[in-house]
Amino acid sequence: MTIIVFGSINIDLAAKTPRLPQPGETIIGSNFFTAGGGKGANQAVAAARLGTSTHIIGRVGNDKFAEELLTNLQSYGVNTDNVLIDQNTHSGVAIIAVDETGQNNIIVIPGANNNVGEADIERLKKLLTAATSLLLQLEIPLEVVQKAAKAARQAGVRVILDPAPARADLPLELYPLIDIITPNEVEAGQLVGFRVNDTETAILAAKQLQERGVKNVIVKLGDRGAVAVTADETFFVPAFAVEAIDTVAAGDAFNGGLASALDAGLSLSEAVRWGAAAGALCTTKVGAQGAMCDRATFDNFLHNRVIG
Repeated sequence: MTIIVFGSINIDLAAKTPRLPQPGETIIGSNFFTAGGGKGANQAVAAARLGTSTHIIGRVGNDKFAEELLTNLQSYGVNTDNVLIDQNTHSGVAIIAVDETGQNNIIVIPGANNNVGEADIERLKKLLTAATSLLLQLEIPLEVVQKAAKAARQAGVRVILDPAPARADLPLELYPLIDIITPNEVEAGQLVGFRVNDTETAILAAKQLQERGVKNVIVKLGDRGAVAVTADETFFVPAFAVEAIDTVAAGDAFNGGLASALDAGLSLSEAVRWGAAAGALCTTKVGAQGAMCDRATFDNFLHNRVIG
C-alpha cells in the first residue's frame, strides 16, 4: 500500500537571523540557503524517509527550480510521476526567516500550486485504489482540496488534513470528508473562533470540530505534546524532549510520521506518538526536507529516546 500526498511543492529561500525583524526593520542575517519545501512536499519526504511508499501529486513551474525540486524529492524516495510541470507560471516559493531560538516567519508565493485543478484530481483518482491515506494541506486551491477529499472518501481512503496555512473559512461540506484533522494550537483557534493555548481548550476545540463532522482531531501543542480526540476516547501524548534549533517543518514531519504509522497498521495513539517523535527529530536540524529523519534514526530515537 502507499500514501498519497496531494499538495504544494515549493522552493525555500531561507535566512538565519539573530531574531525575527519587526515591521519596517532591516537586520543582518548569518546564513542563507535554498532547499525543497512546500507543506505537501515536506510531508511526502517525511513519510518516504520513514520507509513508506509515497506518491506526490502537484505542480512545479516552468523555471530553473523545477528540475531541482523534482530531483530533490526523488532523492528522498518520493515518487514524482504525477507532478506536472506547469508551463504558464513559476514554481512555488517560500521566503523564510529563522531566528536563534528556532522560531520562524514564512511568506509563501504559491505560483504553480495555485493552478492545481481538475487534471490533477484525475491523476489522483487513478492512484487511490492502492492508497491507505491521502494527505492534504491548504497551500493549493481550497475547492481542489475538497474535491480531492471527496474522491478519497468515495474510494475508501483515509483523509488526513493539515489545515495550514490557517484559515477560518473552511466550507462546512469539507469537515465530514476528513478522517483526521491535525491543526496546531493557532490553527485550531482560527478554526473554532476562540484561543487554544492548553490541553483543556484544545479538547474543547477538538469537540467543536467533531460536531462539524470530523471523525478524529489531533491538536498539536508544540513542545508540550499533542491532544487527540476520537469518538471513543481523549488522550494526550507528551512531546519528546530535544534541543530544538529550527521548527520550520515540525508539523509536516508530524503528519508524515502519523500517516506512516497508520499505513503500518498501528493504532491512532501509537501513530500520534510516531508523529510526535518525527516532529521532535525534525526540529534538531535546520531546514525542512533535509531535516526529516531516516528510519534507522527514527527507530533508535523512538525506542531509546536518543538521537542517532
